[in-house]
Amino acid sequence: MTAVATAGTRRIRIGVDTGGTFTDIVALDEDTGELVTTKTPSTPADPALGFLEGVHKVLGLMGCSGSDVTAVVHGTTVATNQLLEDRIDRLGFITTEGYEFLLEIARQAVPDGYGNSYFWVKPDRIVPVDRVRTVGGRLDHRGDEIRPLDEAAARETARWFRDQGIMTLGVCFLHAYADPSHEERMREILREEHPEATVSLSSEVLREYREYERAMTTLVDAAVKPRVASYVSGIKERLDAFAAGTDGLPRRVPFAIMKSNGGILSAEEVVHQPITTVLSGPAAGALGAALIARAAGFDKVLTCDGGGTSTDVSVVLDGEPTLTTEGSVGRYPSKIPMIDVVTVGAGGGSIAWTSPEGTLKVGPKSAGADPGPLCYGKGGTDPTITDAHVLLGRIPPHLLGGEIPLDTEAARAGVQRLADRLGLGVEECATGILEISAWNQANALRQITVKRGLDVRDFVMTTFGGSGSLLLCRLIDILGLAGVVVPRDPGNVSAFGLLTVDVRCDYVRTAVRRHPELDLDRLAEVYADLTAQATTALDKEGFTSADQQYVRTADLRYFGQAFEVRVPVPDGPLDAGLADGVAKSFHELHRRLYGYDFQEDPSQVVEWVNLRVTGVGPIRRPVLQKLPAGTGGPDRAATGSRPVCFDPADGPVTTIVYRREALAPGDRIEGPAIVEEFGSTVPVHPGFTVDVDPFGNLVVTRSTQKGA
Repeated sequence: MTAVATAGTRRIRIGVDTGGTFTDIVALDEDTGELVTTKTPSTPADPALGFLEGVHKVLGLMGCSGSDVTAVVHGTTVATNQLLEDRIDRLGFITTEGYEFLLEIARQAVPDGYGNSYFWVKPDRIVPVDRVRTVGGRLDHRGDEIRPLDEAAARETARWFRDQGIMTLGVCFLHAYADPSHEERMREILREEHPEATVSLSSEVLREYREYERAMTTLVDAAVKPRVASYVSGIKERLDAFAAGTDGLPRRVPFAIMKSNGGILSAEEVVHQPITTVLSGPAAGALGAALIARAAGFDKVLTCDGGGTSTDVSVVLDGEPTLTTEGSVGRYPSKIPMIDVVTVGAGGGSIAWTSPEGTLKVGPKSAGADPGPLCYGKGGTDPTITDAHVLLGRIPPHLLGGEIPLDTEAARAGVQRLADRLGLGVEECATGILEISAWNQANALRQITVKRGLDVRDFVMTTFGGSGSLLLCRLIDILGLAGVVVPRDPGNVSAFGLLTVDVRCDYVRTAVRRHPELDLDRLAEVYADLTAQATTALDKEGFTSADQQYVRTADLRYFGQAFEVRVPVPDGPLDAGLADGVAKSFHELHRRLYGYDFQEDPSQVVEWVNLRVTGVGPIRRPVLQKLPAGTGGPDRAATGSRPVCFDPADGPVTTIVYRREALAPGDRIEGPAIVEEFGSTVPVHPGFTVDVDPFGNLVVTRSTQKGA
């Protein structure tokens, strides 16, 4: 992203990650490399307030003003929360005549397997049948017109939605991925007959086959478009006013939004494709953790981002988070490329409760930022994971370095009421809450590794977020992890990740051909067209042709399979040798994923399905600095001690508390111990060791066998 001329004397780039409980901010001085981090409470009623308060706060810490800001990158949960909370306004759907029940039929898959068929109730469709309208006209799978678009019916449809007051519409015609002309003409008619409508076309949102997934992705894009556009434009306007120069006039500050695919895009462009932001926040955390872990020497990494409402986990291989096009947000599938993140309702604010059968449950319902846990003293009524930590002494009686005091007695009273219902002691109950939360996180980590044929025991884990490190010792034991890396300022890793992200633009086209019948000229033509689209997007973002990079991939399968494997397509002329090399790579990847391939069986034909190009505009990343070694041992960082309960059978034990900022590379701490810093706490259980690496990361491993 290119920056408009600045009015200040310093050049400050800021990352802002808005979470359910806190807004995290990281500022980078582009000239000196200085990094400053801070937090501020989120404002769910108006997230822009917490955003701007955080920007004010971090600039104050640096002694800077708004005129020094050169760029702001934002990870937002506006689209995510709208989908998770099912706040979908009235949507309309326009599709091909004869396909009005496309959404109702959907796919035959039943959640949790066919054993659930007797009990599963199909959820309401995103658009009910009475708000679906069809239009005549038909294309075949090659894009050839079989019947022309029925323009009279198209106008009648547009007027019907206008008269019904339905302002948000999705358009998905059969085989529009092969030729978008019918959809584009439908939009022109809508502009003439219903000019106030917000419209999403499937040929622009997701130009690949499979009508149901394409329709759903298009409708999700349409559903979140008004809210995302309003939110982003509102922040942009206030940000420009805040960053005014000495003349008092607004100054255009480059403002970018994190996308789910691990890239960023300018606010002006992202409002046209808001579905790309549905996993904006979790993607930034995975990228930040990947960079930190790779610098520390780890290439096979699990990431665990614990926030106030949920915990997000992902896999990093060779420094890159894994991607998927089979993701979903809530009950809504999405085929856009996104970092493969599994989310569980196990954050600091997750509520502990009893089931009708009288068993202890934790989450997914959360107390959020308002009213928050009982210990916040803001009117909360239910005990949470944070309350259990406070009661056991594992976190201090305050947050953010004393900015937010915690009411330990309120936490104890709430957990005691729950313990009485369960017939448990108060410490047993609190430990039970944390044990359930740890297993919820462990199951998510197993899910994201086992489905790829990966052994979780081969990985180290990077924990971050305000609550991400609180249960790391239990996760090491449950999963058999090699160890855990806790970065500096773990509560701000997602915001830091925003400053490490390139601009990325993804383009896809379905072009189904069996490998022996591959038309290489057509293949080259489609890749050239996709590359041209990526070039146009990167030009708009201000990147010169010399800086622009392109990554080609293709989705391949064996003929007759229903799902594909993503395979890299190397640079160079698309000749027979290159195509055969791609097919060979497919066989190898298929074996790695599923344990078999048909490379030696000529009867099993490879089929090309989707062609993809990703345009990349590289940005200047922060350089992680090694820290100087300290003098003496870790005792210099000790601030005192307090009783902490790690095991209710042993009761509270006197535990030394260390200040994270005073620890230095080479320090070693044996548990039990507590390591505290501004935005996070690391409880170190007995039998575990903490080593401080050259970058200041805490590397936690088990020092004695469990039970020894």
